[in-house]
Amino acid sequence: MTNPTRVLVVDDHPMVAEGLRSILETYDDIEVVGTLGNGQEAIDEAERLAPDVILLDLNMPQLNGLSATEILLERNPDLRILILSMHDSPEYISTALRHGASGYVLKDVPVEEIKNAIGRVMAGERYLCTGATASLQPGTADGREPLTDREQTILLELAQGKSNKDVAAELDISVRTVETHRKNIKRKLGIATTAGLTRYALEHGVLQGTGEGL
Repeated sequence: MTNPTRVLVVDDHPMVAEGLRSILETYDDIEVVGTLGNGQEAIDEAERLAPDVILLDLNMPQLNGLSATEILLERNPDLRILILSMHDSPEYISTALRHGASGYVLKDVPVEEIKNAIGRVMAGERYLCTGATASLQPGTADGREPLTDREQTILLELAQGKSNKDVAAELDISVRTVETHRKNIKRKLGIATTAGLTRYALEHGVLQGTGEGL
């Protein structure tokens, strides 16, 4: 029997968080490891609670869901983060995905859909709930997943010929984190080699104005 998926619920409305917890705990293949009230608490407690998936509210005090997502993934690139939100505008959704979220779920969907979303992101897929998918359609004509701000920074470093170790030292992150970002960049851009990354960076103006390595 496989281990249950460890889920952390982060929402500044206790009734929402506890409501999700009580329903998700009815599933045998899900273990809710905790409920927290803001992004900073999620960052402070993530290592101790060791979730596989975090259900993360978008708008919270102290630290919002987008900033928390970036920091959490910096520390653990294998973490899956599902953004919970009442907003279905394309700007909110695309920004969440750029920050590294694995999916985006509107708060008014049935809990069964949230359960489905957890399973999908655990399988390595990106998940957008029905309402979110409909609102995002116009902006995804090329089907290409956008790079996060951090991935763009790492692409710039790699395109200048720096090694994973050099980039890790420059950005004060682990080599493993750089390797994970590098793999995600190649997947998103459909590029298999470092030379291809450099060519992409040149063609798309990533290297313009850096004054380094050129």
